[in-house]
Amino acid sequence: MLIFAACLAASYCLGSIPAAYIAGKSRGIDLRKHGSGNLGATNVMRVLGTKVGLLVFAFDMAKGAAPVLLFPRVVPASALPFNDPVWFAILCGAAAIAGHTRPVFLGFGKGGKGVATAAGVFVALAPVQTLLALVVFAVVLLSSGYVSLGSLTSATILPVLLAITVGVRSPIFAVSIVIALFVFWTHRANIVRLRNGEEHRFGKSGVAGSGGGGGGGGGAAAKRPAATLAIALVIVLAVLIAARFA
Repeated sequence: MLIFAACLAASYCLGSIPAAYIAGKSRGIDLRKHGSGNLGATNVMRVLGTKVGLLVFAFDMAKGAAPVLLFPRVVPASALPFNDPVWFAILCGAAAIAGHTRPVFLGFGKGGKGVATAAGVFVALAPVQTLLALVVFAVVLLSSGYVSLGSLTSATILPVLLAITVGVRSPIFAVSIVIALFVFWTHRANIVRLRNGEEHRFGKSGVAGSGGGGGGGGGAAAKRPAATLAIALVIVLAVLIAARFA
């Protein structure tokens, strides 16, 4: 039981390593006071640049995947919940996500929104389905310019892919529903801005509705059907691929 608790605590502490905060401080910046104020990879990209942001994103994914892959191997089967390493892996992943959102090393203050760390957890639990969801995320981001919309869409599509492949009785499917709800909760302000046309576009200054003349607005409007079609086609393709390997 002691090693069980120690692994959960270690998972939380690993998730608590604030890579975005450290990256900002290395440049003399407190990211909590710049950009969106969020300690996530998107804000790092916005303030410090894409290269640093991608490094933070990779680290945040790794700190979600590492406890899921490593800690179930060191705990005796008799100490595991339901004698099932999958359940323990899920608990370790949840602890890492909790650490990312409320890091102990920052006094349990606000951290990131947990998307990259959750992605790392699911890459370890269900790699094929998660990679398909990440493809959906990338297409939504590139076609719409909204990181938040990509996060919300991929969080929605992942449970669908898991239902097709591992079934709705799998604990991995159950936790994907919980994580999807968590992602929507942490993005509730983004959802309001998306509905109001005020969400920040990735790689662009200002907000979506702050365009200049009518020509720019018309160009954006002309791109919307193509973007919607691209997103829909990728989602359908992801579902078909998941069904093929079910």
